[in-house]
Amino acid sequence: MKIYVGNLSYLITEDELIDTFSDFGEVKSVKLIHDQNSGKSKGFGFVEMPDQDGQDAIQALDESPLNGRNIKVSKAKGRSVKRKQVN
Repeated sequence: MKIYVGNLSYLITEDELIDTFSDFGEVKSVKLIHDQNSGKSKGFGFVEMPDQDGQDAIQALDESPLNGRNIKVSKAKGRSVKRKQVN
């Protein structure tokens, strides 16, 4: 299960997210999203976990404090593909 994690501190590290989510089971991967130009964090990322572990983490962590901010945690939605229409 891919989990969206938003409203993150811009200073959070992938290791801190692993530590937070590993309390609920196996963390398969963590990806923080950064601005392509500046390299600075955009304040959100994704965590991948087995389905049941992910559900437990979402229920426990949504709106919980992490590094001074209440994080948003939910099941990641599929990425929408923007297509350019050609006439």
